[in-house]
Amino acid sequence: MPSNAAQVEQLRWKKVSVLDDGFVCLVDVMGDDQAVVQAARVSYGEGTKQVSDDRGLIRYLLRHRHTTPFEMAEIKFLVRVPMDTWRQWIRHRTANVNEYSTRYSLAIDSAQRTPADEWRMQAENNRQGSSGQLDRHVGDELSLDEQRLQDESRRIYEKRIGLGVAREQARKDLPLSTYTEAYWKVDLHNLLHFLALRMDSHAQVEIREYATAMGEQIVKPLFPLVWEAFLDYRVHAMFLTRLDREVIQRLMHRLHQHNRVVATDDDFMAVQDPSWVELKRCRERDECRAKLVTLGMLAG
Repeated sequence: MPSNAAQVEQLRWKKVSVLDDGFVCLVDVMGDDQAVVQAARVSYGEGTKQVSDDRGLIRYLLRHRHTTPFEMAEIKFLVRVPMDTWRQWIRHRTANVNEYSTRYSLAIDSAQRTPADEWRMQAENNRQGSSGQLDRHVGDELSLDEQRLQDESRRIYEKRIGLGVAREQARKDLPLSTYTEAYWKVDLHNLLHFLALRMDSHAQVEIREYATAMGEQIVKPLFPLVWEAFLDYRVHAMFLTRLDREVIQRLMHRLHQHNRVVATDDDFMAVQDPSWVELKRCRERDECRAKLVTLGMLAG
């Protein structure tokens, strides 16, 4: 039993609402912050180090990507999630999964619906992303179409069931917005990797809401020292490539020569990596520019 047993019991089976009818909840947990540090020290027993030492060790481990100790803790969740979002979720193959079966049971009578003001437009510079919202009057029409489609799909499904069609066949025309449920058990290392990817601003909005709920409402109170280090070294950290570093060095030299502290886009284009110069569109260059803006070295 983790040292924060009272916290575990408070969270267990408490459903954290996500989207319109989804949720995540804690089923069980093995380990806590202490489990991570004990695994790292191996020969030390519980209570042989101060909390400040535990914090420093956890931060060192995460900062230097020593991941094995984080595999010593596990969390089991129960989630209710739309099937289209679940398709992205299940790509993370480092967990143990048991999903609700519509071969054995009737499909969950719930489908995610999109509010009229939440229909997103396709991003122009990202084939798999979205950007901005459609006008509300267009959204009203789309939401009404969605409701009609989902209601008709459910009616046909229930008609098939009523006529004796096998559940495994009756389900085939249910929309991907239909909710499914699953137990999802994962070790802390792979959970943090999942959260780092799915909490990111580039992740799809729906799965980002699930990841944020899991992280903020469950992982944070169960593993406070790990969560603090995770935010510092993964979520709010910045990765610099060799090309990024060389651009920064050239840019600093250019600013020093001109006695300035903030660069312009002309400065940036002048010191960009030579491999980017002939490219009309270059995602790596755009990412480097965004990092410089975040660092305050380049005017936004």
